[in-house]
Amino acid sequence: MSLRDAREVLGVSSASTPAEVRHAFREAAKRAHPDTGGDDGAFHQVVDAYNRLQDPLSDPFIKGASGPRPTPDPDLEISPRLALEGGEVDHRTPDGGLIRITLPPGLRAGDKVRAGQWELSIYIRAEDGVIVRGDDVWLTVQVAPAVLRKGGRISLETPLGARSLWIDSKAAERGLVRVDGEGLPARGGRAEGHLFVRLSPDPGLADSAALTLLRRFTAAWAA
Repeated sequence: MSLRDAREVLGVSSASTPAEVRHAFREAAKRAHPDTGGDDGAFHQVVDAYNRLQDPLSDPFIKGASGPRPTPDPDLEISPRLALEGGEVDHRTPDGGLIRITLPPGLRAGDKVRAGQWELSIYIRAEDGVIVRGDDVWLTVQVAPAVLRKGGRISLETPLGARSLWIDSKAAERGLVRVDGEGLPARGGRAEGHLFVRLSPDPGLADSAALTLLRRFTAAWAA
């Protein structure tokens, strides 16, 4: 089953997050299960589609395998980093060979690239909590609850390396920070994108040493 077929079975798109794919799988499985009026064939197709999306880089072209070889996926799946920076990626061709493709930076989902005599459509997978949507890069980071109350400086890893961000009170209240110009680079008439950082509270993260010291001082002064 190709990635395109698997997404059609579950009703998701190349921009869907892993959580959205899981939700779509659960709903499709309920509808297709024989106990709820579905049939075995439809249910197994849903399961196969979900498994295909969980292992998008699995290689169906095993040397020596018997039977006809499946048609390779028309999508070229790449990571967010490759979309940002460009680079080289290997792709399996219809004749069973491997071809190395050099990609330019700034590819968007749906862009077309040539691989020998074949034309492939770019699909940017979600990876390590990083999602590419249109021109923009989205990621979610967990921060100490105090940051969402008052703001503060955080350090995070992005597809282009470590970044330090100042979270003001308005951004903390929204739980979302926009960093201009840190998304996909401009390419082919498309403007450069932005980086969006979702802030998620993590009760297990300790407050900063400075904030802890301030709280102790305030408590001692009040006493």
